[in-house]
Amino acid sequence: MSAPERRNGASPPPEEEPPADEEFARTYAAGYEEGVRSSLREVLQHASRGHTAQELRILIESRLARLDEEVELKRRSLLAPPRRPAWGSLLRAPQSARPWSPPLAGGAAVPARLTPGRSVLVREERPAKAVDLLRASVHDFARTALVSLRPPDVPGLSKERRLDIVPSGSELANGGQLTPGEIGGHLRGPMEAPGGALVYVDALDYLASEYGLDLMLKFTQWLVSQVEATSSALIVSFDRRSLDTREMSRFERPFATVV
Repeated sequence: MSAPERRNGASPPPEEEPPADEEFARTYAAGYEEGVRSSLREVLQHASRGHTAQELRILIESRLARLDEEVELKRRSLLAPPRRPAWGSLLRAPQSARPWSPPLAGGAAVPARLTPGRSVLVREERPAKAVDLLRASVHDFARTALVSLRPPDVPGLSKERRLDIVPSGSELANGGQLTPGEIGGHLRGPMEAPGGALVYVDALDYLASEYGLDLMLKFTQWLVSQVEATSSALIVSFDRRSLDTREMSRFERPFATVV
């Protein structure tokens, strides 16, 4: 095929594309490599925290038990229509309305209540303003999930509509801890149910100390994208003293609103 024909939009000749079998093998190998790397990293993280061989075995068996569900969710996400990245709003023209803007020096006002698809980060030393926002918004959602070491009191919220997730595992029968992945597993049901869920989180500093900053940031990014995809809403209370300026900037970026 000549160069002019290519410029006119003609497809390249079949011999210039990799054979179907080779393309499949490359894709499979890349996915296999990423899966092995992810598994080994997770084992190293658990080992670095001093878990015994028996504890590691329990953690690995727990992950294997959920593997089919994780693979199915990944398959569905690959087949779903592409979504706008959580950071896409940052690339809009300045004159366009943007859901996220840099925090003001004097501090932006806390929203009166949340609407579906919104995520708010409240920078405070102790949960207070975030709890007020939670209480003001809770009746606009069919269900509420609280990810907290000490879940706050929410007047008027019945047990049927409330899910408490304690990362330290203090309320678990085996006394174990919940990893960010396990917390995400508990949140998927309420968030993906019709109408979404209001999610309140004030334990991200704990997750960062237990599982590392990178994993906490990935979990946060997943939360924000999940909120946008499921008509849910997210409130996060976080002590800015837990991170340095550069880390805090990375942490704030996915949120629609920072106050």
